[in-house]
Amino acid sequence: MDDGKMKILIIEDDPELAMVLSSYLEKYGMEVTTVEDPYLGLSILTQKPFDLVILDLTLPGMDGLEVVEKIREKSEIPIIISSARDDITDKVIGMERGADDYMPKPYDPRELVTRIKTILRRTGSRKKEEEAIFELDKAGRVIRFKGIPLELTAAEFDVLGLLIQHMNSAVSREQLLYESDHIDDSSSVKNIDVIISRIRHKIAKYDPGRSYIRPVRGVGYMLTDKL
Repeated sequence: MDDGKMKILIIEDDPELAMVLSSYLEKYGMEVTTVEDPYLGLSILTQKPFDLVILDLTLPGMDGLEVVEKIREKSEIPIIISSARDDITDKVIGMERGADDYMPKPYDPRELVTRIKTILRRTGSRKKEEEAIFELDKAGRVIRFKGIPLELTAAEFDVLGLLIQHMNSAVSREQLLYESDHIDDSSSVKNIDVIISRIRHKIAKYDPGRSYIRPVRGVGYMLTDKL
């Protein structure tokens, strides 16, 4: 049973700092799990639901920037990088790979609480909006439209999944082609138009009065949940 607490995973190889952060966050009603090993952290993320990850970069066995990449392969969970490394390149790469925020050590734990609440308020609101219409289950390879599972081919799942991840933003035909696992890279970008047409037809079975996938001239397509 969900107790309503924010569930935070801290991947940090400094046990003293992890304990300090954990104790402080728990004062604000957060449920905290701490691990030192990045491989264990990645494993736990697949076994238990968390709302946010606080990630150190200097970890045993795997660099934190690689951990960000590994997490993003399977999850959109918010990530705050917490690092003593002062190289601006780390921050740039971390954000490019999908981190939501970067906090250089040392910092006041009060600021961390504020950052967590701000990120979860933003991502929680976005998630609520998006899941009201489209729900993407990567692990189960299922996409639900208004709670109804769509019958999609592997290529259609890839394309619609990418559009859901970029909700209300334009995605180029080239990106849809090359980031889809089940479309041959040698295929023409025109094949994307055919796949989009099939997806639209399947969505229209349940909502014929509205077009959710819109063309973006000179770019590609945009999935929108806005009128």
